[in-house]
Amino acid sequence: MKYDFDEIIPRRHTNSLKYDCARQRGKPADVLPMWVADMDFRTPPAVREALAARAAHGIFGYSEPDKTYFDALADWFSTRRGWEVDPYTSVRTPGVVFALCTLIRCLTEPGDAILVQEPVYYCFQESIRANGRGLVVNELLFDGRKYSIDFADFEQKIIENKVKLFILCSPHNPVGRVWKKEELEKTAEICLRHNVFVIADEIHGDFVYPGHRHTVFASLSGEVAARCAVCTAPSKTFNLAGLHIADIFIENAAVRRTFKKELDAQGFSQANIMGLDACKAAYQSGAEWLDQLIGYLLGNLALMRETFRTRMPQIQLVEPEGTYLPWVDFSKLGLDVPELDRFIVERAKLWLDGGTMFGAGGAGFQRFNIAAPRSVLRQALDRLENAVRQIS
Repeated sequence: MKYDFDEIIPRRHTNSLKYDCARQRGKPADVLPMWVADMDFRTPPAVREALAARAAHGIFGYSEPDKTYFDALADWFSTRRGWEVDPYTSVRTPGVVFALCTLIRCLTEPGDAILVQEPVYYCFQESIRANGRGLVVNELLFDGRKYSIDFADFEQKIIENKVKLFILCSPHNPVGRVWKKEELEKTAEICLRHNVFVIADEIHGDFVYPGHRHTVFASLSGEVAARCAVCTAPSKTFNLAGLHIADIFIENAAVRRTFKKELDAQGFSQANIMGLDACKAAYQSGAEWLDQLIGYLLGNLALMRETFRTRMPQIQLVEPEGTYLPWVDFSKLGLDVPELDRFIVERAKLWLDGGTMFGAGGAGFQRFNIAAPRSVLRQALDRLENAVRQIS
């Protein structure tokens, strides 16, 4: 491989949330962190070069994206996701969660009902509650192998609660589903019928494994595009979370104007110049790096799958179709939620994301970040195996 994903890059004492904040977050200092969604890999060389060039220039004044930025957006989404979109329908924000909260305030009133599909990225629930809206849950169905949408419950919840807004996670974090086009079409049909606006969080859309295809929600039809906002960012794909740059596509001009007015009300105008440069460089020159990264992640998944099968059959990998955050089923260990959390931290000496963080349906599960050198993943799996032996 051209890029060395096996390299161990020291991250401690770099103000890293992932590595330097264990005690602040109530964890022992010696846990191995495999939790928050950032990777232990350097971003592509072209991104580092673009940032170095900007730093060498030495002036970091107010900046706006130019045509080359918008061309990079259009080319990336056309090539990687099969989505022909007008890049000028996008709006810059400091991140997708920031955009979620802004859209919630734009599209709903205090007390309005917003629907999510649990177990799901916990910031959805936090954003809804923090803005004084009502949380409605459509629990995903789990058959012991994979998750699916309970469409009858989905529509019933919309009707009963007069839901105004649905936040779609696509690909889904944490259960790893890359929704099929037919599933998204059925979702869209129900939302259109009941006048529900859709926020599609597609931040993991570049991490799709062989045999699966990500469908951008807005690409389903012009009618769907007019009733949704698609949230994208290079942060997960290229490990740029600290640069605070996201592109939110809103094809409905009236909604886009309302969104921009809400950004003005929050005092946000120009995006971070480093973020703009990094995003453009990543989309212009990061494809080969990403392809090799996905190949490496497939190797990490194979290691995890085989280790569970041969050494820890009590633990089941919920096969991911996308993302680098596998959802792992620990329910056969027979531990309740507090016991499982203590087992992971105190016995296995790992820092994972506990399943109930993502909703009640996450009981018995943990989310595992495999975007790390294979030697680190092996160390984590060895720790877990030793801990399992202690209770077997």
